[in-house]
Amino acid sequence: MASTASTFDIADNGFVIRPVQPTLGAEVEGIDLSRPLDDELRGAIRAALLKWKVLFFRDQSIDDAQQAAFAANFGPLYTHPTTRHDAANKEVHAIAAKYDRDYERKLGYKLKAGDAYHTDTSWRLVPTWGAVLRDVNLPEVGGDTIWVDANLAYETLPAEIKERLEGKYVTHNFVPALELAGHEYPIVSHKIVRTHRETGQKILWVNFQQQPQILGLELSESRELLDEVLRQYKRPDLQARFSWRPGTVAFWDNRATVHFAVRNYGDFPRELHRILIADEPLWTDL
Repeated sequence: MASTASTFDIADNGFVIRPVQPTLGAEVEGIDLSRPLDDELRGAIRAALLKWKVLFFRDQSIDDAQQAAFAANFGPLYTHPTTRHDAANKEVHAIAAKYDRDYERKLGYKLKAGDAYHTDTSWRLVPTWGAVLRDVNLPEVGGDTIWVDANLAYETLPAEIKERLEGKYVTHNFVPALELAGHEYPIVSHKIVRTHRETGQKILWVNFQQQPQILGLELSESRELLDEVLRQYKRPDLQARFSWRPGTVAFWDNRATVHFAVRNYGDFPRELHRILIADEPLWTDL
């Protein structure tokens, strides 16, 4: 388990990290995301991200182009095939509940309220590794985002459940949404217990937005085990719940977390802009 959280300076780079939870989430102070990053600062931010899994930058004044330039420091940008975006800025994806509701209505598939824990682009053979999210239009109250430490979600499972999950694969079925947008891609499965390539941590990794099913098991046993995973994701001690305010940017490791958008703001047209960071060519060529 991780040591007690503390506030500490990274003096050589002039910024401060303030942990949100003992193992998950940290607010970063002293970096202006509108300015270019040198190699040293880029490396320090990436090291902090690997440690805390999601970083939050407050009081930023950046536009879509500057958001994209910041994200591009950490890898090639990925254009999502179904997310709405402006033709001139195809890597910038508009994230809003109204768009999700449109898809749910057309697909006829809707999760129970509170169950939509997910990770982005897990439907791909090699998912995007990182994401940068910026507020565009926020309600006065509500609209938090929850991130889950997927390593702690695994580590705190009962030993018997760990044994039953080890080596099992779970489906990530995005086919209906892709077909609706005019694309073809097969149903992909990933190990339900993955090993993070850089940290070596074991990760409990299921996307509940994509009709998961554990391969090789009866449906009843698959549902039972997936209920155990979802129960883990919903544990407050494994979460960082973050409240947005104008000028906020979040940067997270998509391989180490799952997340959930809290929709408690009625019909307000809450909107954020997201940029996805593709994995390195060595892995995307798989």
